[in-house]
Amino acid sequence: MSQSHASDYARIEQAITYLDENFQDKPDLEELAAEVGLSPWHFQRMFRRWAGIRPKRFLQFLTADYARGLLERSSPLLDAAFDAGLSGPSRLHNLFVVTEAVTPSDVRRGNEGLSLRHGVHETPFGLCGLAMTDRSICSLSFAPAEASGSVWFTDQLSAHWPRAEFAEDHPATGAIVQRIFSEDPKGEPISLHLRGTNFQIRTWEALLRIPAATVTSYQDLARRSGDERAVRATASAVARNPIAFLIPCHRVIRKTGPFHNYAWGPVRKQAILGWEQARFGEGRDEVRSAA
Repeated sequence: MSQSHASDYARIEQAITYLDENFQDKPDLEELAAEVGLSPWHFQRMFRRWAGIRPKRFLQFLTADYARGLLERSSPLLDAAFDAGLSGPSRLHNLFVVTEAVTPSDVRRGNEGLSLRHGVHETPFGLCGLAMTDRSICSLSFAPAEASGSVWFTDQLSAHWPRAEFAEDHPATGAIVQRIFSEDPKGEPISLHLRGTNFQIRTWEALLRIPAATVTSYQDLARRSGDERAVRATASAVARNPIAFLIPCHRVIRKTGPFHNYAWGPVRKQAILGWEQARFGEGRDEVRSAA
């Protein structure tokens, strides 16, 4: 992942925010480019470098009408994924994720003696913090808009793992981040170290079975998690997801179509969904033809 590719995100977010506030006026390329302080030519070039498709095509993925249609079209694919018992189909090409739950005794001890390595890195969606045990990722979080450095992430880790031992290991965590956001990730399966109630872990594992470029509703996720009546509990579990992007809580949207209710911000959720659509959804033919 190049530095220029990662640094584009601030302008992408600004353009999406502007579109979200002015979508009824259908702003064109010139208006969006002016909003982020670039010429139309430079903005389109930057956008193609980041998303792989033209801004106009990408922005179609961000409308409520499109989201509602995507919910309907996603159902057969989701049924197949869940019926097959898959864990992480379409996991960014051949990236495969496995989970390992923390035992109740670990929780009671407050994870005393657990050693966590951590680091903060650039991604296509802004800064992210990643923490890991010897073998597994236990936290992946995107930085708040106003954050800089790594204090925001170490404070977050201390709150969630109060008795763990922390050590910054930028090279190790950077290699994992590079692999997660790579265009063609390879290697051994990525393991996740999860701490939560049985219901939360069941919900997070259900999220892992949602393929890229598809979405589901909170109601449908509750049903797939084993209790269609537990919509509020499911929404709460989604909101408490400790590992952004890999456990794809961004793929859960309301039936009415809005992209709200995302721990790392609705604009970032829109950006991730649009980015996935460009690579794995209806936009992929355009990406290939433009290569």
